[in-house]
Amino acid sequence: MASTYKHFLSSDATSTRTLLHESIPLTGTIVSGTYGGNTVAIGSEPHIKTFSHGMFQSIYDYPHLSSSANHIFDISVGVTGSSSAKLTIQASKKVNMYAQMAQMLVGHDVNGNVRPFDADGDLSAGTKHGDVVFISLSRLLVKDEVKKGSFSMVVATASAYAQAAAKGAAITITDSGAATSYKTNSPAGEYGILKHGSTNVGLLYYQAGVAVLTGSIFGNGIINEGGAASAKFSGAITGSTINTLANGIRNRLVNLTFNNTTELNSTVYFCRANHNEFNYSSNTSYLNESTIRVKNVRSDAPRSYITTVGLYSANNELLAVAKLSEPLRKDPTNEVTLRVRLDY
Repeated sequence: MASTYKHFLSSDATSTRTLLHESIPLTGTIVSGTYGGNTVAIGSEPHIKTFSHGMFQSIYDYPHLSSSANHIFDISVGVTGSSSAKLTIQASKKVNMYAQMAQMLVGHDVNGNVRPFDADGDLSAGTKHGDVVFISLSRLLVKDEVKKGSFSMVVATASAYAQAAAKGAAITITDSGAATSYKTNSPAGEYGILKHGSTNVGLLYYQAGVAVLTGSIFGNGIINEGGAASAKFSGAITGSTINTLANGIRNRLVNLTFNNTTELNSTVYFCRANHNEFNYSSNTSYLNESTIRVKNVRSDAPRSYITTVGLYSANNELLAVAKLSEPLRKDPTNEVTLRVRLDY
């Protein structure tokens, strides 16, 4: 335990922030075909987890009952209350799913009503996304947030499975340009506009890791459990369960890539030992019968070897310890500045 302490000056500490990025590629075969093939019914693949409540479907990179499985994302759908009259299956659940997600991601207006998803993000009386698909990315993949401008998603739009996308048309959806034009008027943080070409087709919430896609991007059909395609997504959403819709959506996914972000905050402390400071050791073995062991002649200058730096509270309580890679000699003829970084 230290017997002498030195206080930091305001200039002895500085804070930094570092953003680390990792590329995350998700192919359509991982999502829909790896464990399915032609022998397992769609929706019964071992890496797909469904729930008795039927409100969303979870996708894993490995059979979900295995301890090696990693959660990738969830899929669900929702509709606005104004269009609920056309629903014949799971009407309340689809409306409630839309309301719940909109409440968290868009918030309320001045009258306390839940705002719908706005196509251009200005929350004015413009185009709204009504029938939507929610893709909620796993925190394991997103980390602290999705990197702005890195999201790309390729979706098959004809009635063909994603792993056979060559049989039908496919579109690419990105948040291109979002690094400098993202929105900040969401209670869930920052978000960008997802586009196909110049058309707004959805929203991507970076910190929440949620993509909201308009159902119109799925074109003229969406695969049901039996393999048949309905006339349009808007037609399928009225008479199909959320699980059935989720099966069709993930079988349309050709590729999804993005970069995640890990925010590393650091405080750097400059620990300065002047020429006349810390020339003696607090180690009990430093002295032998009141004689400094490292001195051969009484007239020699004292010296010590720095091996550890301790950071203490205002009450001299040890908070953190930093170890040097090798002992550093300290005597009255030199001064030492040690740079200690705390990451959090």
